[in-house]
Amino acid sequence: MSHPSQSIAVGTPAARQPRHARERSHIPAIFVGLAVALLILPFLVYPLFLIKVLCFALFALAFNLLLGYCGLLSFGHAAFFGAGSYVAAYAALAWRLPPEMAVLLGTVAAAALGLGFAILAIRRQGIYLTMVTLGLAQLVYFVVLRSPHAGAEDGLQNVPRGRLFGIVDLASDVTTYFVVAAVFLSALLLIYRMVFSPFGQVLRAIRDNEPRAISLGIDVQAYKLAVFIVSAALSGLAGAMKALAFQIASLVDVHIATSGEVVLMTLVGGVGTLFGPIVGTALIVSCQNYLAGLGEWVVFLQGLVFVLSVLLFRDGIVGVLARKIGRPL
Repeated sequence: MSHPSQSIAVGTPAARQPRHARERSHIPAIFVGLAVALLILPFLVYPLFLIKVLCFALFALAFNLLLGYCGLLSFGHAAFFGAGSYVAAYAALAWRLPPEMAVLLGTVAAAALGLGFAILAIRRQGIYLTMVTLGLAQLVYFVVLRSPHAGAEDGLQNVPRGRLFGIVDLASDVTTYFVVAAVFLSALLLIYRMVFSPFGQVLRAIRDNEPRAISLGIDVQAYKLAVFIVSAALSGLAGAMKALAFQIASLVDVHIATSGEVVLMTLVGGVGTLFGPIVGTALIVSCQNYLAGLGEWVVFLQGLVFVLSVLLFRDGIVGVLARKIGRPL
């Protein structure tokens, strides 16, 4: 006969929750803390610096969705970031579209480009997939460089921020920051819902053992295609917001170095973690910003940070922390 206290414990809401739901019960509190921090930070730190961190953090989160949860390593993600940047900038500058439409067009353009990349890339695995994405990204860079509508080496400058929905004037850096922060939190919530949904579980199964996933009847190619498009779209969203906030789209946005930076940000923070790319981005962008006076030594310091992270935090900073507390981060 069962003990009465055991019967009561089984009937409690906490006991009825699935184990994986209880393990991530702390994540809503982290979201609240992050939201509060984002509200306070623009009054303590230069808003444009924060905007850069948030844009590249979203870019890293999008990349991590592909690598950390599906195991697909792309060295061409700058193509999607740059596509969103250039299309949004051109739409706002040449067509005088409002910022919400310019950002939407940039996101859709990146998603369409991601579809094209995925159709060619997901047929391969491992290093071959990586090389395909790298080659395609270099083609995009060449097209942007030669296109008369992209401004060649000068890029698209003096991009108007406009008025959001015809109401909110984005001329102020602080106002623009809060808009970017709201979009960032919304995208982060979307990613959270995806990675802890059945869709995310299937992605992990593909990452951990693709042949077994196929044997279970999972349409692996369809899931790879879907996550590739979502990752590309979110990367384009980050690039579009960056172009409007900084009022410029440049070749740096589509350069291979930008693809390398997002890999570095993700690895330093923690591949396959929800908040790791944010921490990695904050660290790398801070080094670039506050150590800019050191010139080329900044690149050396970035490499040093990467080496130390690999040696001391093999799962990334947040990955190590998550392992120590025994809960996903």
